[in-house]
Amino acid sequence: MTEAVSPSGPVATPASEGGLQAAPFSKAYARYAMWLLLGIYVINFLDRQVINILAEPIKQDLGLADWQLGLMSGLAFAVFYTFLGIPIARLAERKNRAFIIGSATAVWSGFTALCATAGNFWQLIIFRIGVGVGEAGCTPPAHSLIVDYTPKEKRASALAFYSMGTPIGSLLGLVMGGLIADAYGWRAAFLVAGVPGLIFALLAFFTLKEPRKLMAQHAAQVAAASATFGQTMSYLMQRRTFWFIAFAAAIKAFIGYGHAPFTASFFLRNHPEEIAALAASFGLGPVGFLGLALGVISGTAGAIGSWVGGWIADKYGRKDLRAYMVAPAIASLITIPVYITAVSIDQASVALFILAINAFLGTLWYGPVYGTGQSVVPPHMRATAAAILLFIINLIGLGLGPLAVGLLSDWFNKGMGMGAAEGVRWALIVSTLFGLIAFVCFWLARRTIREETVS
Repeated sequence: MTEAVSPSGPVATPASEGGLQAAPFSKAYARYAMWLLLGIYVINFLDRQVINILAEPIKQDLGLADWQLGLMSGLAFAVFYTFLGIPIARLAERKNRAFIIGSATAVWSGFTALCATAGNFWQLIIFRIGVGVGEAGCTPPAHSLIVDYTPKEKRASALAFYSMGTPIGSLLGLVMGGLIADAYGWRAAFLVAGVPGLIFALLAFFTLKEPRKLMAQHAAQVAAASATFGQTMSYLMQRRTFWFIAFAAAIKAFIGYGHAPFTASFFLRNHPEEIAALAASFGLGPVGFLGLALGVISGTAGAIGSWVGGWIADKYGRKDLRAYMVAPAIASLITIPVYITAVSIDQASVALFILAINAFLGTLWYGPVYGTGQSVVPPHMRATAAAILLFIINLIGLGLGPLAVGLLSDWFNKGMGMGAAEGVRWALIVSTLFGLIAFVCFWLARRTIREETVS
């Protein structure tokens, strides 16, 4: 046993600082588990983000304002998602993580399908809360499992691989949601989105292995060394790196989640003729075309960006851990003029291409941030640390981002008299300027990461 210094006294840690390196799993099974967890996270984001391409049809059908779209796609989901993430992570420190992930997948998929039955704004809010409750049980135990499956030197790459579920799930949600909404309506899109998760839930229940069940010695060590939530918080309070990356990532999420429900609306309001013409050339309706275009462009570029960010962190971080923060910091700066150009240019086709560059740069932080979040704490605090990190990211990003952009859009539209088209454009421009704060936080983390990495 080794000890990590905590503000509340020594905190014992299991002997294996790098995860369950002695776990009796073949490389083939580890690869299968990683792909299964990626598939589950893809479904997680598909069900979370499908609402974004459906925002404009839902708004027209239910007669909603932009702030209601922001509340529906952001805060209503995020409050329960973020607050439940921590107690579920506490369960994941001791209980069967595979069972937790499988149960969560079944819950959020069921509530996604129920969204199809919503007859008004408040019913849709209730069902979106249900999706958030289910999705709270996915990533904290998944991060903890991934660290147990992989060696330390591949941690950022492994977590970046898992994080590819964000852009891939968003891609599939936009494409599937847009095409089905055009053909059968937005309610059918929710129904179709909910089905795959039930299959993945069964796969998690019956094929995903819990390393602790196979390693009695390690399980005993974890039981003896388990930290309370208060001890974990006290430990993290002395880790400046953790808070720098948490708030940097939260700002990045604020921008990304804030833009997501309004990107299709931006194109439909500012480039209606060009979008209609482009859609007709593909034999699609405007919503279906935008779902396909935004999904393929941003989803593909985002997945590549996530993988590249993890690769850069692991490759250069071997020599100097400060390299983990360089790419996210620089990308946070570059995305500001890139995005403003995209929403200011007159051609929709060019704007879509520029958004692909923005998507690539906007996901470079996934691997470095989640890898660092697991590396600045000892193994028995990892699931709770992941939940705290996600709590901050999602409460600020997912909870406040869409609502803030929606309120800005309504204010520019009605308060400033700009109209709906210019209102959403300027809401997107103003919100992207927050990237300056993310840059500062990432750069500050670069100064402390070497001294505070422990496992």
